[in-house]
Amino acid sequence: MPGLRLAIALLACSLWLRPVHAQQMDPRSYSNVPTGLNFLLAGYVYQEGDVAVDPTLPIKDLNAKVDTAAVSYVHTLAFRGQSATVGLIVPYGSISADGLVEGQARGVTRAGFGDPTLRLTFNLLGAPALPVKEFGGYRQDLIVGLTLLVTAPWGHYDPERVINVGTNRWAFKSELGVSKALGNWTLEGAFGVTFFTDNDEFMVSQTRQQDPLYALQGHLIYNFNPRLWGSLDATYYEGSSTSVDGVQKDDMLQNTRWGGNLSFAVNQSHSLKLYFSSGASSRIGADFDTLGLAWQYRWAGAQ
Repeated sequence: MPGLRLAIALLACSLWLRPVHAQQMDPRSYSNVPTGLNFLLAGYVYQEGDVAVDPTLPIKDLNAKVDTAAVSYVHTLAFRGQSATVGLIVPYGSISADGLVEGQARGVTRAGFGDPTLRLTFNLLGAPALPVKEFGGYRQDLIVGLTLLVTAPWGHYDPERVINVGTNRWAFKSELGVSKALGNWTLEGAFGVTFFTDNDEFMVSQTRQQDPLYALQGHLIYNFNPRLWGSLDATYYEGSSTSVDGVQKDDMLQNTRWGGNLSFAVNQSHSLKLYFSSGASSRIGADFDTLGLAWQYRWAGAQ
């Protein structure tokens, strides 16, 4: 039944495309760092879980697996006397989903480059721009910062398929973050909103619209020593309902997730980070368990 196959593909598509920005839990995003540094990062993330769908649909036991590899580059600089970072993220991913459609097994698989993201973080208060040689005497108190993310529609996209790795539309996220140091502990919180342009090549000639997505995240970070830190993280996100040619879908996201990070500096240039997250509640969308590993290489540029 083509219509039912299309339905399961559309739901699987929503796993990969819609919650991506909201699920990210990034502790220490607003920590101060020396200016003039460069970071090369490579990471792998595995996600697997069930999907909560509209109970009126004839779909049961919908499960998905997502493998994502990403490479990113980050540079630190000064902006109006405060530290700032600019970074570019390029992902490659594959997704496979399967479930029962009216009692019959159905599945779909896709792979390719995802949409690249440009990330800009500007600290507004409490994070003075300092080169490496002057950074040793800095001690954090209260930091307030702003993050802007721009995701371009340059990933792999086939307009004749419902499920794609690329989204064929722009996404713009703005986030306000606060970080407060209390001895070895650091408390962080951030509120962000993501806006989406229309995909006017959905199923070749249809227009798919997406409402804004609102996300709130918090982090409790502990610094064991200068080379090791860990965190407990939580996020809540809501919104992102979609419509196709003006027909509204009952697919608003309303999910809560929790997770943790552990980061270890192998030496002055190399560090590793292990992280996980899991769904605490899910209305519609992905209830994933996530496990990721990232490697980071740091070097200093010209001062």
